Amino acid sequence: MNGELGKSIALAAEVVASACSLVVFTGAGVSAESGIDTFRDAQTGLWSHFDPQQLASQAGFAADPGLVWRWYMHRLARVEQATPNPGHQALADLERLTPSLTLITQNVDDLHERAGNQRVLHLHGHIGRFHCNGCQTPYALQPDDYASPTPPQCMLCLDYVRPSVVWFGEILPEQALNQAWRAAEQCEVFLVIGTSGVVYPAAQLPLIAKRHGAHVIEINPEISALSDVADVTLRAPGGEALPRLVAEVGSQLRKDRTA
Repeated sequence: MNGELGKSIALAAEVVASACSLVVFTGAGVSAESGIDTFRDAQTGLWSHFDPQQLASQAGFAADPGLVWRWYMHRLARVEQATPNPGHQALADLERLTPSLTLITQNVDDLHERAGNQRVLHLHGHIGRFHCNGCQTPYALQPDDYASPTPPQCMLCLDYVRPSVVWFGEILPEQALNQAWRAAEQCEVFLVIGTSGVVYPAAQLPLIAKRHGAHVIEINPEISALSDVADVTLRAPGGEALPRLVAEVGSQLRKDRTA
């Protein structure tokens, strides 16, 4: 198996090293390697008694804003305690090696930024950012807010503050989605990592890239809904495959410069 992975890495590295424009698309599997559970996997203990719709929807927020706030403060604390894993670090290194790299993520944490990636599009929002649920005014989280039993109130309209993440029934942020769409249409290589490929419209992005002639590379220890689309598949976690892939890309680029 390791020999097969090595061959796939060499093939993928050749494709990536020859590309001028690259899109990286990451899902929950990348953050899971840093100990950040998926939304449903995190519903353990007290939180296992609640339906996801109670914790991440406008209806749930209206019914019990304190419950939703406490859930997201719990999630935010987990994110802030986590650190970037080798996969995150490798993607930051890859950005420095590639003439044009756009990183699109379904994750709401900031581990890509903390690892060093400069251009990150968050399709599902950002758990560390907040805004008024009524007038949309941004809100800067205060230290006392973490332990508050209820959300803070907006200073302008007195409505409750909420995390700037996409809840069930909400549309994705238009600007980020449009930029992601354009990047998928224009890239030469589309690298998809740690996503099941079943959450739409985000899961359309690799299909769009493929339709416009891009090479699609998948890194995932499991078969996903996108596996049939991939030209090259690395059957391994991102934290294992990405450092090896990026090291091989760097090696090929150095050879090209000295040839």
